[in-house]
Amino acid sequence: MTHTYTNSLIHETSPYLLQHAHNPVNWQAWNPESLEVAQKQNKLLLISIGYAACHWCHVMEHECFEDKEVAEVMNQNFINIKVDREERPDIDQIYMDALQIMTGSGGWPLNIVALPDGRPFWGATYVKKGNWINVLEQLSVLYHKNPSKILEYAQNMTEGLNAINLVENKPDSDIITSQDLGKGVQEWSQFFDKKMGGYRRAPKFMMPVNLNFLLHYGTMENDEKILDYVHTSLTKMAWGGIFDHVGGGFSRYSVDAKWHVPHFEKMLYDNGQLVSLYAKAYASSKNELYKSVVERTVQFVEKELMSENFGFYSSLDADSINENGSLEEGAYYVWQENDLQSILGKDFPLFKDYFNINSYGHWEHGNYVLIRDEPDSEIAKKHSVDPTSLKNTIVDCLVLLEKERNKRNRPRLDDKILTSWNGLMLKGLVDAYRYLGKSDYLELALKNAAFIESELTKEEGGLYHNHKNGTSTINGYLEDYASVIDAFIGLYEITFDGKWLMRAKTLTEYCLENFRDEESGLFFFTSKEEPRLVRRTLETSDNVIPASNSIMAKNLYKLSKILFEMDYGEIARQMLKNIQENFDKNAQSHANWMQLALYFNKPFYEVAIIGEQFEEKAKAMHTLYLPNIVLAATKKESKLPLLQNRFNPKQTLYYVCEQGSCKLPVLQLEEVLNQLQFQN
Repeated sequence: MTHTYTNSLIHETSPYLLQHAHNPVNWQAWNPESLEVAQKQNKLLLISIGYAACHWCHVMEHECFEDKEVAEVMNQNFINIKVDREERPDIDQIYMDALQIMTGSGGWPLNIVALPDGRPFWGATYVKKGNWINVLEQLSVLYHKNPSKILEYAQNMTEGLNAINLVENKPDSDIITSQDLGKGVQEWSQFFDKKMGGYRRAPKFMMPVNLNFLLHYGTMENDEKILDYVHTSLTKMAWGGIFDHVGGGFSRYSVDAKWHVPHFEKMLYDNGQLVSLYAKAYASSKNELYKSVVERTVQFVEKELMSENFGFYSSLDADSINENGSLEEGAYYVWQENDLQSILGKDFPLFKDYFNINSYGHWEHGNYVLIRDEPDSEIAKKHSVDPTSLKNTIVDCLVLLEKERNKRNRPRLDDKILTSWNGLMLKGLVDAYRYLGKSDYLELALKNAAFIESELTKEEGGLYHNHKNGTSTINGYLEDYASVIDAFIGLYEITFDGKWLMRAKTLTEYCLENFRDEESGLFFFTSKEEPRLVRRTLETSDNVIPASNSIMAKNLYKLSKILFEMDYGEIARQMLKNIQENFDKNAQSHANWMQLALYFNKPFYEVAIIGEQFEEKAKAMHTLYLPNIVLAATKKESKLPLLQNRFNPKQTLYYVCEQGSCKLPVLQLEEVLNQLQFQN
């Protein structure tokens, strides 16, 4: 295929950057050379940040970046830099903070105008063509006629960016109490949508981090209201159009308050975390809906997002080619009523009621997004069929729809492999195996872990951030280390293969050496080996993905319990002390930190199983939701501190310990649960 234009992005591997390689804009990738050119030519930087599955990024590309008139303005006045936010989260964090300081909100595409040295002074998200040309021309004129005004604003912005990134070290503080945690949760709960789950707002994001904490909190505190809210959220999400009932897996968020119409992009990071969350919720409740969600989500990831060597790709686009040959959001996923009637025949009336092919399920232009709003028992009763027959009919209908949908043009795939997101998916598989017990999940987890070891790990032992076309080019960020360490600890707890624990410890030591900030007691997002940007970021707020620092703090806590590394526990404690003042102001952005606070406030146990039947006994424990334990096991003697000198050749024994001090060994799981003060 011949193209009128080709720019330097043609040499990149990121699918998002390659999407822009034939724009008339002279795009550059972010690199030292591009920044040097800007400084030599005294040109402003125009930094445009997005990602491959971003719908509004595509819209702005079509309206602005593919337009010759726009390109002329951009090329004449700016050094234009395209950034894949998933490939360079370090850059995205800085400029997203800048945009939020400037405008009070954020999003993608994220467009920033900065001085030649990278200091930002103007920003916006999606901008229409006419407005885009006007603002760029005005900024260019201002820079050349009155540069001091822009320099002053950029300097103030840089100071602001550094100020919001400061974390004070508070060695004399006490850990937040359970009572204060409860007050934070109470304040937070005022925003809960108790009817539909999530928050009382639209759009609605699933926020697995928050629900994971609330499931733990509600269980430990026996708080039925919180648990009801969690289960309402999980059920409504699973029933909603945000879950792909035909092909499995979740979209990123819904544009409405009832989880109905998704923004149709499907991200690996959401699905990995939701597999973990629903697996835990299944262990806690034995709700078959949750089990089905886990199974169908793993199935989706395996089918749609897995490479031939068991790495996981990043995302599926929101847009796909419709029957008219145009890119359209959701075209792959929606249905017209007459098509459903034609495909499903005699089963259509039941299907119609089940998935609301009516005003409740209608989206726009005669398109329906499948959504449930009643349990199987109600539908079965209404149609005078038994629940098993209903389930079989619905499954058969969905199989027919999947066959039909497979004839459509598929959404574009972002086949970039990110270490951090693979860590989240690996943890999802670990939890799916732990709580559902399917050996396929363990097998897949081990294959993905082997991929991380062989393709995403450097010879000297550190991690890369990305992998594409057989190569890895970007050094790992803290999020990569944190999520992989977390997954490896979990992998040890289901396999009891000590190599995963030792690998987690090695990566932790690497982080302590290369990422630790002595002043704040936390970890920088970038290693000390990386060139400094406008600032060196401390990521502390939990969002759709937990903050890399909160994951790291929990890792240190758990490793301190299994390996008896007391220094790790003290670092985790201090990290929590330095962040906890934010809980009452903004609990929803600190849910993973609050889970760490639960570890410190409530009994947290090390459980060891030693003896011939260790696997069988461990599997029995795995089926239970026990969020306040770490688990170690061995067949015979072990050098692992938690397991040392506890082997009895005649019996397989359980040991329940707190901070290395163990209760009397017991033989039966029921006795263990009594010692854990857990009612099964």
